[in-house]
Amino acid sequence: MFWEEEKDETTAYRVPDDVVDLVYHISCRCLPLDHAYSFSRAVREHLSWIDQEEQAGIHLIHGAESGNGWMRPDNADEQLLHLSRRSRMTLRMPRHRIDDARKLSGATLEIDDYRLVVGESKVKLFSTLPTQFARYVVVPEDISHEDEEAFMAYAAGQLRELGIRVRKLLCGRAHAIRHPDGDLYTRSVMLADLETEEAVLLQQQGIGQHKKIGCGLFMPHKGIKAVHEMTADKKP
Repeated sequence: MFWEEEKDETTAYRVPDDVVDLVYHISCRCLPLDHAYSFSRAVREHLSWIDQEEQAGIHLIHGAESGNGWMRPDNADEQLLHLSRRSRMTLRMPRHRIDDARKLSGATLEIDDYRLVVGESKVKLFSTLPTQFARYVVVPEDISHEDEEAFMAYAAGQLRELGIRVRKLLCGRAHAIRHPDGDLYTRSVMLADLETEEAVLLQQQGIGQHKKIGCGLFMPHKGIKAVHEMTADKKP
């Protein structure tokens, strides 16, 4: 006999803290628009162990977006992100590395010709919101970066391997990231109608390669409906 009890809805879900985001205050006026690799390298120079931590990730720092299409102008090296005092940097960390990562506070990161001073940090648990968004998921080399259908099939497969049921998946904006081994082509990915445990699992694990330069890392989003409406507004 097989007997499955219904889920107890009266028990409040407690977000696990085995992987968290560590959010740092920073002092930095501006950074190169395409700072993914140089920023990652600067962090890894101070946290040499981070490459050995599979669940660790380095979120890119974002300001107002500019440009169209691939979101990387031809003169990206000359484009700057102007940061406010409210700007933060975030590292995704397994719990056993939190104390080690906190030692980054007080360091000065050399990012190309710009300096970023790292301040104090605080732990932020993952969100349970049902809509999760990744700005950059790397397109595998065996898939054309222009083949959206093939990429969506790849992303769906990655999610199923994590045990996440794909109900609503939206493939969004394309983006190219400079890398010494050649440009990394990425697309944004949004998932909606996730169960609470699925939303947290997705943030814990991510999908795809290059999490140490901000790829494959998911964060909560206001909702997939807003994206559809925004896309519709932009159509001629």
